Amino acid sequence: MYHAPDTLQIRPSILYFGTPVVLITTRNPDGSANITPMSSAWALADRVTIGLTGGGQGLANLLRERECVLNLASESMREAVERLAPTSGCDPVPAWKRGYRHEPDKFTLAGWRALPSLRVSAPRIAEAPLQLEARVLDAIERPLEAWRGDAGGYVTLELEVCQVHAHADIVVPGTSHIDPRRYRPLFYVFRHYYGVGPALGRTFKAEV
Repeated sequence: MYHAPDTLQIRPSILYFGTPVVLITTRNPDGSANITPMSSAWALADRVTIGLTGGGQGLANLLRERECVLNLASESMREAVERLAPTSGCDPVPAWKRGYRHEPDKFTLAGWRALPSLRVSAPRIAEAPLQLEARVLDAIERPLEAWRGDAGGYVTLELEVCQVHAHADIVVPGTSHIDPRRYRPLFYVFRHYYGVGPALGRTFKAEV
């Protein structure tokens, strides 16, 4: 007879249960580029919804410029992503970002190259295997005491993807399909980085 595993009632400090690392590129007020690493994102059709803590430079840029590029990080970008993790585009660094330091040139720090976009003003990250140019459709502020009161809660943004760029080696030749056997996204799981394990199968909707 089957017995279900024992369970515990827990209250984890975060709920990052496993989503891809997204590097959001935006333009600062002086025209320079900012990179915001994050993992709170999900997609449906041509829309991507993201969530960002209030008070950061990336969010300020998004609300002002109403556009960005969502660069999907690969496994090979992990070390550079972590170099960016404790940095902020804000000067001075907000008080709630304890342990962070200001970094005005995140592209140089990460060792990445900036590429011009076609539909938005923010640059793309050349090393990212998927680069999604997007525009802000809606932004909703969510004060949340249990989150970070001194950061003013968080903001959810609905984005419309208007242009997709993909490295040629992850695209099925002659199609617009991503080859899941070659695409190696970087995942953020409860504050740890993971890559893609062995394939476990495919859904009935799979096209490749």
